[in-house]
Parts: sequence; structure tokens; C-alpha cells
Amino acid sequence: MAEEWDVRQLTADGFDRVYVELDWYDGLAAGLVDIIGVPHYFQRHDVDFSVAPENYFVWPADAASVALEREQWAIFVDWHNRFEQGTASGAQHPGIGGVDARYDELTALLSSRRHAPSDAKLLRAEWRLDDGARYRVDGLDVWVRWHEPTAQPGT
Repeated sequence: MAEEWDVRQLTADGFDRVYVELDWYDGLAAGLVDIIGVPHYFQRHDVDFSVAPENYFVWPADAASVALEREQWAIFVDWHNRFEQGTASGAQHPGIGGVDARYDELTALLSSRRHAPSDAKLLRAEWRLDDGARYRVDGLDVWVRWHEPTAQPGT
């Protein structure tokens, strides 16, 4: 995922920008993205990367969840920008808890919505980066295009 792409080309190629990063572990593990214009959560299928590292559960996100996720994301981006400028410390990261009351409230409101339901669809992600800033209020520099999943061993 190291090569950077032009946003116009990404859009033309059917990629959608990731709007919220919820978890990062050896790559983007969970977040919020539009899939053909409809907001969806996504969550990596398995932490065993040797099985199918690019398979993700995806499920629709309602408008209220999207608004709350975007609000929390904006709080994080504000902290990140201040951190990069040297005016905030790692100890002030809102995700630590007890640092930003609204961020904590949003975490509590959203926690049950961030888990894949039993009817979540399994898809394979193809990732690309644009040439903009890593974290922005309107999303990340990460874009994704979805495909049918990679077959799991034994299926």
C-alpha cells in the first residue's frame, strides 16, 4: 500500500475513501467507508494474517452512527494535528480515556455498533493511498475497493 495515487484516478477506478479509522493493527483493521455511496463499517475477519489478511466483514452504518463516528474522528484529528505541531502530547490522546469527555461519551455510544453482526458480508479489500495528509477531518489517505473474499482454508 506504499504507492500514492491521484484522487481522480482512485475514484475512476472504483475506490472509496476510508472516512474513519477505528483500529490499526499491521494495517487498517476496522473503520467506516462508503460502499457504492452507502456508509458501512468494516472489520478485519481474522487476526491470523496467514489465512486471508485482506478479508473483512462489512455491514451498513445508519446515519446516526455515521454522524457520531465523524464527530469522534474530528476530535481525534484535532488532537493528531496538535500532536504533530508539538502542542499536544501522547498523554493527551483522546482514545486513552479520561482526556476528552465527549470522546469518551461517543466511545460508549458507539461501542455496540462497531462489532460485526451475524449477517455482515465478507469481502476482500484492495487498498490504495492518495497523496494527501494521513489524517483529515474528511477521512484518511486510505482508499479501498471491495471484491469477493479470498477463499478460507477448508471451505
